[in-house]
Amino acid sequence: MKKIVCFIFLIPFLSMAQIDKKYFEKLKEEKVISDPSVEWKNFGPGMSGYNEEFWCHPTDKNVMFMGPDMHVTYGSWDNGKSWQTIKDSDGTGDDLERVHDIAFSTKNPDFGLALERRGKLFETKDRGRTWKLIYTIPDAEKSSYNAHTKIAIHPTNDAIWFIGAGDFWNIKDNHRSLKDLHGKYQARAKYGYVLRTKNGGKSWDKIANNINEKLDVARIIINPSRADEMVIATNFGIYTSNNGGDLWQAGSKGLPNNLPRDLTSYYNPKTKEFILYLVEQTVYEPNGKSISTKGGVYKSKDSGKSWENITGNLGVNFNKITYGAHLNNYFKNIGFFLGVNAKNVYPELPENTYSAFNRIVVNPINKDEIYLVENQRHDKTFGPGDAWKTVDGGKTWVICARAGQYWLTNKDKKYWEDKGNPTGANVAFSHVARSYEEQSETAFGNRLLAINSVGDVFIGIGQQTQRSTDHGKSWQQIDDYETKPGSNAWVGRGDSDLPGRFMLLETGKKDRYLLCSGEHGLWETADLGDYPDKDAVAVRQIEGQVHDHSGNDGAHSISTVAVHPNNPDIIYILSWRQEHRGKLRRTMNGGKTWENISTIFEGKNNSYEGLAMTYSLTIDPKDPNNMYFCSIRRTISEVGSSVNEKVLTKGGFGVYKSTDAGYTWELHNNGLPEKGSVRRIIMDPKNSNVLYACLNKFSGNEPDGLYISTDKADSWKKMNIPSEIQGVNNLFIDRKANDMFLSAGYRNGDAETGGVWKSTDNGKKWTKFFIAPYVWQTEVSPANSNIILVTVPAQVGNRESQFRNPGIYLTKDAGKSWSKINKGIGQPDKMVDVKPDPTNENIIWSAAWGSGWFKAMLKK
Repeated sequence: MKKIVCFIFLIPFLSMAQIDKKYFEKLKEEKVISDPSVEWKNFGPGMSGYNEEFWCHPTDKNVMFMGPDMHVTYGSWDNGKSWQTIKDSDGTGDDLERVHDIAFSTKNPDFGLALERRGKLFETKDRGRTWKLIYTIPDAEKSSYNAHTKIAIHPTNDAIWFIGAGDFWNIKDNHRSLKDLHGKYQARAKYGYVLRTKNGGKSWDKIANNINEKLDVARIIINPSRADEMVIATNFGIYTSNNGGDLWQAGSKGLPNNLPRDLTSYYNPKTKEFILYLVEQTVYEPNGKSISTKGGVYKSKDSGKSWENITGNLGVNFNKITYGAHLNNYFKNIGFFLGVNAKNVYPELPENTYSAFNRIVVNPINKDEIYLVENQRHDKTFGPGDAWKTVDGGKTWVICARAGQYWLTNKDKKYWEDKGNPTGANVAFSHVARSYEEQSETAFGNRLLAINSVGDVFIGIGQQTQRSTDHGKSWQQIDDYETKPGSNAWVGRGDSDLPGRFMLLETGKKDRYLLCSGEHGLWETADLGDYPDKDAVAVRQIEGQVHDHSGNDGAHSISTVAVHPNNPDIIYILSWRQEHRGKLRRTMNGGKTWENISTIFEGKNNSYEGLAMTYSLTIDPKDPNNMYFCSIRRTISEVGSSVNEKVLTKGGFGVYKSTDAGYTWELHNNGLPEKGSVRRIIMDPKNSNVLYACLNKFSGNEPDGLYISTDKADSWKKMNIPSEIQGVNNLFIDRKANDMFLSAGYRNGDAETGGVWKSTDNGKKWTKFFIAPYVWQTEVSPANSNIILVTVPAQVGNRESQFRNPGIYLTKDAGKSWSKINKGIGQPDKMVDVKPDPTNENIIWSAAWGSGWFKAMLKK
C-alpha cells in the first residue's frame, strides 16, 4: 500500500487527448439542440409539492398548465392524462422558473403569454408547447426578482396586453391583518401601476399609476362585449375604466370593505351577459367578548360599478364546532388579524363567521355555480373546509372539498347535516393518503383554484392536484396512476415537484432501486403488474408519509441511503431537515418499520429547518461495522444550505466515521483543511481501506482539492491534481478499468478551472476529458465502460458565455464523441444525480433538483 501512495502523489501530467475541441467550442458559443433519440420520461411521483398556480385554456378543455414552486412549469394537452415540461430543455434552465400567470387569446387558441417571477414575458404560438422570451420589464436584469402579478389579453385585439404590478399572490409572505389591510410589500416586487402595450409588446406605457404608489394588482378583467370596459381588483379596492385603461374610477359601491381578495367573471357569448364575482378580504372586528365578521362574496352586473351581496349562508356557527384543531386555528388567526391573544380577549365563539377566502371561480357554462377556497397552512385563515361552492348563485353554500380526520370521522355531523352540508371525506390522494387521512385539514395548504371551459374544477390539497368532474361532489388526484388498486405503487404522470436527491441503483436486490427525496421520504422501484406501458417506472414509498401516524412521523427529507452489504433488507438513511433530522435511521425489514439508532446533529433552530447537509453514506463491504458519510459545509446542488456552524449544538462538518455499525459517530478530519467543504467521499472499489474526499468551492475563497486516506479515514493527505482545478465536486472510479474521473469547477469560476479530468494510473497523471467550467458529476456504466454520463449545472449569470448549454452529456465511445441529452427535462441547470443502469446499458437515470426522477432509453 505504501508504494501505491507514493505513486499517487507524483506531480500529475496534463494532456487533452481525444477531446473533440470543435464540439466544446460550439457548446460555449451557441445553443445546441439535444439528441432527439434520447428522451427523458419523468416517473414521479406526481406533484409532491405545492402548486402555486393552475391555468385552464379558455377554449380548449384538453389544455391546462400548472406552476409548482420548485422552479418547474408543466403543460398537458390530453386533458391531464400526462404532463410535460414547458421549459426549454436546451436553455439555460432559468426560463419559466416560477410562473405568476398564463393567459391565452380567446380569438386565437394557439397564442398565449406567460409572466414569470422576474418580470419576464414569454409568448407561445403553438398552444403552450413552446415559449419564447419576448420582453423583460425594466430592472429585471438587475435583480433575481422583479415580481409582477397578472396579465390580460384584449378580447378582440391580440396585440393589446396588460400586466399588473405587485406581489398580490405571494401567499406565504403577503398576509393581511388589521395592521396591514392592504397587504405587506415585498422587496422583490414593483408596485403602483398597470403596464399596457398596444403593439404586441414593442412599446409599453403605464396606466392606473395615479391610484396609489403601493398599488398591488390582483386581477385584470375586460368585458368581452364592450372591450373598453375594464376592471382591476387591487389591494386598494376595485377600479373601473370605460376607455381601455386611460382613466380609472373607484367601484366600491356595495362592498363592505372594498378589499378584494380575488375577482372572476362570467360571460355568455350568445346573450352578451357579463357578470363579475368578487370575494372580499374578511375583516374581523371586536364585539364584546367575541368578534363580528365583515366580508363575503359579491357580484356585479355593471362592470364593477356596483355590487350585490351573495354571501348567503356562508357563515359557520363556531359554537357547534367541537374539533380542537379547528378551534385552535380559529383563535390563532383571529388573534393574528387583530394583533391580540384572541383566546384571552375574545373567548366567546361567534355564531356566524367565515374564513379569509382568497380565490374564486365561476363555472363558464353556469353562472350560479361558484367556488371558493382558502389556505389554512400558508395564509392566516381557518376551517372547516378546503373548498366551498354554491349552485344557486350564492343563496346557499356548502363545503364541497372535505379531507382529513375531521371529515373522515364525521365530527359535528349533526350540525353539518342540519346546515344542509354533505358530510364525510371526499378527496382522493395517492401516496400521501395515509398521512392526510390522519391529519387535520389545517395542515393541508391549498394554494390554487381553477375551472376549465366545461366546468371541471381543480384544487391542490396535500401537495397533490385534485380534479372534480361532478361539480364538487368528489375529487380525484390527477398526478399519479396506481398500478392496481391497493398496490401503493405509483406511476407519475410527469408533473413532479419533488426535490429529487441521491439514487442508489445497486441495492442487493434485482430491479430494486432506492430513491431519496426532499419532503417525501425514501422510495423503491416497484413491479408494474398489468400496467400497460412496460417502459414506465412504478415507485413505492417505504419511508415518509406512508409512516405518518399517531404523532410518530416518518422521515421526510432523505439526503443519502446505504444498504448493508450482507443483508439487503437492512437499509440506513440520513435526514437533514424536518422529522428525524440529524439522525441515522435504520430498517431491518426492507422499509416496513424504521428506528433511529444514533443522533449525529442537533441545532438551536426550528425542528423543521435544516442542520448539516449529509451525503455519501458508505458501508465497508469487508467490515460492515465501519460506516462513513460527509457533512457538507457549503452546499452547491442541494435544496437549501447547511446551517452556520454556530447553529449546531451537536455535530460539525467534514468526514464522519462509525466503527460500531452506526450507533456512534466521530469526525475524522485529520489532515483536511479546517474550513474545507467535503462534498463527497468515495471508497476505493478494490480496497476499502482507501477513501477519497472531494472538497468543493462555493465562492472561490474556500480551501479545496482531492484528498486521500489509506487508513480508513483516520488521516488524510492532499493529492496532486492539475493546478488549474478549483473545486473538486465528485470523483468516480470505474470498477472494471479502475479509471478515475474527477468533476470540478464552481459557479463563479473561470472556464479553465472546471471540467472532467481522467486518470488511468491511480492519480499519477490526469488528462482533460470533458471541457466545461463547472461539472457536478461523472458516471461510468457498470455494464459498459464506454458509456459515460456527465452533468453540467449553470454558472452565475455573468459567466453564462463560458458554457451556454447546461445539462446532461453522453458518450458511447469513452469520450471520443459527445451528445447533449436534455430532451424532456425542465431543469437542465440542476440535475443533481445521473447514473447509467447497473445491468442494462441502454437505460439511464437522473434526479432533478425540483422535479423528481427520470428514465431514458438509449437507442441502439
